[in-house]
Amino acid sequence: MITLDGLAIKALGERASSLIEGLNAFSSQEDGLTRLYLSKEHKEACAYVCAAMETVGLTASIDALGTVHGLLKASEGNPSKRVLIGSHIDTVRNGGSYDGNLGVVVGILALEEIRKRGIKLPFDVEVLAFGDEEGVRFPTTLLSASAIAGVLDPSEFDLSDADGISVRDALKALGGDADSASALAYSRDETLAYLEVHIEQGPVLESKDLPLGVVTAIAGARRFSFTYKGVAGHAGTVPMGLRKDAAVSAAQLICEIDKVAKAEEQFSLVATVGDVRIKPGAVNVIADEAMLSLDVRCEDDECRQQAEAAIVAAANRIASENNTPVEIIDYTAIDTVHCSKRLQTLAGEVLQDMGLPDFRLMSGAGHDGQVMAQLCDLGMLFVRCKGGISHNPLEHCSTEDMGYAVEALVRWLEKLGSHHSSES
Repeated sequence: MITLDGLAIKALGERASSLIEGLNAFSSQEDGLTRLYLSKEHKEACAYVCAAMETVGLTASIDALGTVHGLLKASEGNPSKRVLIGSHIDTVRNGGSYDGNLGVVVGILALEEIRKRGIKLPFDVEVLAFGDEEGVRFPTTLLSASAIAGVLDPSEFDLSDADGISVRDALKALGGDADSASALAYSRDETLAYLEVHIEQGPVLESKDLPLGVVTAIAGARRFSFTYKGVAGHAGTVPMGLRKDAAVSAAQLICEIDKVAKAEEQFSLVATVGDVRIKPGAVNVIADEAMLSLDVRCEDDECRQQAEAAIVAAANRIASENNTPVEIIDYTAIDTVHCSKRLQTLAGEVLQDMGLPDFRLMSGAGHDGQVMAQLCDLGMLFVRCKGGISHNPLEHCSTEDMGYAVEALVRWLEKLGSHHSSES
């Protein structure tokens, strides 16, 4: 076990906190943090990140889609590979300071430590600060990461925000260029791995009293809507046994969804009904229509699909029993993205070297890594966040935990470099 210097960890965390505080200045709202892709605030944040990269000795630039690049050249030989470290600097509306931003800051500080400590790496390392992970301003998501991964759909440049401004025009206004996007794709042969450090956005690490965890997969997801049709009637005059109550059917399905999800523990299946709408919505009228949404996520696609099938079967059974026909629409199907076993192993060894358990967990939220996995091996580390709160001004990560994250990334890169050298 390698002994950690508590003061050094604290100093790393304080550096991270300072950089994140600096990023907080770039917001379109005075009393919170809102930084949307290709906004004035996003452009200012890009310049800030670029300057921070240059300060620690990286070669910095901003590409045609607003991704900030910070390059540290290999210190050994004539390398043919690169390792990418990334996350995003756009936010949701009235969001938190650490979602995405922490991963970029940790990447910058880890490369600063690599240089300070004279650690020799046999590959180039590049920090990427993406700008379109949240998909808030435009009906797009992961646009800038998709360009790097070489899987960008050019038709997305013609999509517009609520003010009718297209991605293409917004890029042009800020000095970008949609027509240059195809040239941004990295070579699969040259890219060794993509590493992402991110706050967990959930309560698992906090419940285990752990600062860090190794991510096994980014969960696959599917969304549905179920709409039951009943017959409206007077709340006082229609006997219970003669009703066709759409609200009752929706309630029964919600209970079935909960049972299905709780029955499967092996693959961390989760199912959420986040939107329920009852019509006509009057206190004294039996519901003639009830709609509910469903979001199902799991790190195993087969398990998720089995759960989805069970829920659909339950929905149809309830419709038949209650004489309330149901319309089922499914959409937004996303397959699970698995993290590299090798990168998981190396990350787990790093945590153990730091005196921490090799704790593993899935990500139920989406990340830039989902699309970067189409370019190269994916590795992710989660950092504990207070209360599991994210996408919220209360989002918080402790100074010490940020220090642990920087140190872990330094050692992860060093260990990956040693393994790459031995395999070459």
